[in-house]
Amino acid sequence: MTLRLRSFFIASLLALAATPCVSQDTSSPDDGKARKMVEDADRIRFPGEGFQVDIAIVTTGEGKMPEERKYRVLSKGNDNTVVMITDPADERGQILLMKARDLWVFLPNVSQPVRLSLAQRLTGQVANGDLARANLAGDYNPRLLRTEMLDGVRYNVLELNAIDRGVTYQRVLYWVRETDSAPHKAEFYSASNRLLKTCLYEQFEKLLGRERPMRLVMTDALHVDEKSVLSYSGMKLRDLPDKVFTKDYLKKLE
Repeated sequence: MTLRLRSFFIASLLALAATPCVSQDTSSPDDGKARKMVEDADRIRFPGEGFQVDIAIVTTGEGKMPEERKYRVLSKGNDNTVVMITDPADERGQILLMKARDLWVFLPNVSQPVRLSLAQRLTGQVANGDLARANLAGDYNPRLLRTEMLDGVRYNVLELNAIDRGVTYQRVLYWVRETDSAPHKAEFYSASNRLLKTCLYEQFEKLLGRERPMRLVMTDALHVDEKSVLSYSGMKLRDLPDKVFTKDYLKKLE
C-alpha cells in the first residue's frame, strides 16, 4: 500500500469513528396508542393511589371439593404491594411483599423472608403476580393486533410481550373495549408460547370514580373444568406511607 493510499485509509477510519451513531426508533404511533390502552386498563382495574381491597378466591375442579382462600391487598402505585392471607386461619399471618418486581413471603415462625417468583402458583389458577403485581403497562411491550366484535361490542386486541423473564407471564393477548379500554378478556402464555389460562373480567361496578371489574374468572387452558373465581370487595383508598412496604413494618400490619 502506497503512503498516499495508507493516509487516505486512516483518514477514512477516523472520519467513520467520529460520525455520531444514530439509533433508529422502531416504535410506531400505533405502539404508543397500544401502551395508552394498557395504561388506561390498568387504572380501571385498580386505582393509582394507595388502596386496600379484599379478595376471595374459590377454586373448583372436577372431582374436587371447592377451596376458598381470602386475602387482603394493600397497594400503592405500580411497584409496592402487600398481600396478607386472612383465611384459612392456620395460614393467617403469612404475608407477600412486592417491591418493584422483587417478591418475598414472610412466614410467622421463620426469621428470614423467602424469595418467590411472580409466576409461581399462589392458589388454584392464580399466580403470585396476579395478586401482587398489576402493572401490565410496565411489564410488557404492547402492540395492537386487530379489533373484534364480541356480543355487539368492539374490542381492541393487544399483544403484550414481556420486557424480560422476570414477569408473571411471557406473553398476553388482551381484549379491551374500544370506547374506554375497559378489560374484557386475557389469555396468558408461557415462554414456549403455550396457552396457560384465560381470564374474564366481569361484574363491573362504580367504585372510586371508575367502573371496575369486581369478579375475575381464571380457567385452566388444558382442563377447562378447573377454575378460580376471584371476587373483590371492600375496595377503598387508604393512606399508605412508604414504610408500610418494608420488611421491618410487616409485623405491624393489620
